[in-house]
Amino acid sequence: MGPMTRICAAIVPLFLLSACLLTPGKFTSTLDIRADRSFTFSYQGEVIASDFGDDLKNMGKDDDDGETDDDSPSEIGTAYYRRIAAKDAPADENAEEEQEKQAKMQTIADALSKEKGYRSVRYLGGNKFEIDYHISGRLDHSFLFPFNVDAQAVFPFVAIEVRKDGKVRVQAPGFASDNDSSGGAMGGMGDKSAKEREGSFTLITDAEIISQNQEDGATDTARGKQIVWQITPLTRIAPMAVLKFAGND
Repeated sequence: MGPMTRICAAIVPLFLLSACLLTPGKFTSTLDIRADRSFTFSYQGEVIASDFGDDLKNMGKDDDDGETDDDSPSEIGTAYYRRIAAKDAPADENAEEEQEKQAKMQTIADALSKEKGYRSVRYLGGNKFEIDYHISGRLDHSFLFPFNVDAQAVFPFVAIEVRKDGKVRVQAPGFASDNDSSGGAMGGMGDKSAKEREGSFTLITDAEIISQNQEDGATDTARGKQIVWQITPLTRIAPMAVLKFAGND
């Protein structure tokens, strides 16, 4: 079990029924890390929110192909009666649920807007947000994006882990669907949202690159070495790199 999976496993019981799983839509993201520990991170594009409570209630319902998640008789029967109940639900009840959902999405947008780094957060409808995030600082502590308690937003796209030996590990679990990503840690709850995931994650650094998992490797730029990961719904291996700072302070 990887470190990000352990983090997810620890957080899940606290947020399971009320939290939102955030996943990328179409995006561009850049991380610049200097050998002196200064960094700049940006994310521009879409973010999609999936409600854990809805996901749990929908387990066993029909997928897009008409099949249930479990072919056992009990699950098939449960899904059948859920469909009947949904058809018989009063229109005003469905409208009320939709209003509650929209209110929750706006609450998430408002909570994120208050956090430093968010230059704009706009709710587009359909559980989708348009975000412009840009922040600079110094890596004397670890960094996660996004993670907001007020918005009950869990499972970061990007995690920067600062080590005691002068190294820093960059991982982007939200940009993939492997076992250490948010989707894997939640048993596939993020798989449907992952279908809309498309973009690029670029790491630029003048620090020493100890290891990285982009098969094309790094290229030289005026700012230092550059590594670009192209992200699609089929991306299974999360971007990862380990860097060494100029000094171990």
